[in-house]
Amino acid sequence: MKWYTRKGDSGRTSIIGGRVRKDDVRVEAYGTIDELNSFVGLAEAALRREDRLGDLADELLLIQQELFDCGSDLAYADKPEVFKMSMEPVERLERQIDALDGEAPPLARFILPGGSEAAALLHVCRTVCRRAERRAATLAAEKPVNDAVPAYLNRLSDWFFVAARAVNARLGVRDTEYARSADVFRRSDPPGSGK
Repeated sequence: MKWYTRKGDSGRTSIIGGRVRKDDVRVEAYGTIDELNSFVGLAEAALRREDRLGDLADELLLIQQELFDCGSDLAYADKPEVFKMSMEPVERLERQIDALDGEAPPLARFILPGGSEAAALLHVCRTVCRRAERRAATLAAEKPVNDAVPAYLNRLSDWFFVAARAVNARLGVRDTEYARSADVFRRSDPPGSGK
């Protein structure tokens, strides 16, 4: 198989429906999801090294599949009959967020991304996920998108935050509070939520 075509050398790429600039809003949206998926793979490899984190590593593999589905749906934004994402994965993430949140101590203040290596990687995933969500929102302002994709990205970033805290708790590593943070969270506000 030949891996290069030279067709993109001029700064244009093929998408469903024709050719566009490589910085087109649609390419930027699903490209950022691809970037996120790569970081999720890195996080999965780190979590896999710890027996206590195997269930979360397994979940990351499922998340990678769903991120491919999200990218596909953004590429096919004008063909809802081929959408792959539904609200079911969003609901699954919500159930997991509720369960994982109970593993970490209550949170009152902002925390710094980090702690263990595995948690730090999950925080990287969280921030890239937020950027993917912003790119999907930009696309949605211009073109139709599957509503399940922005909802999934929003919930997924919350999942990464809560999973990072659960990882630190399982490994016996304390989250580091932001030194100048006031008490900002109540138990009714999910930590890391985009509100």
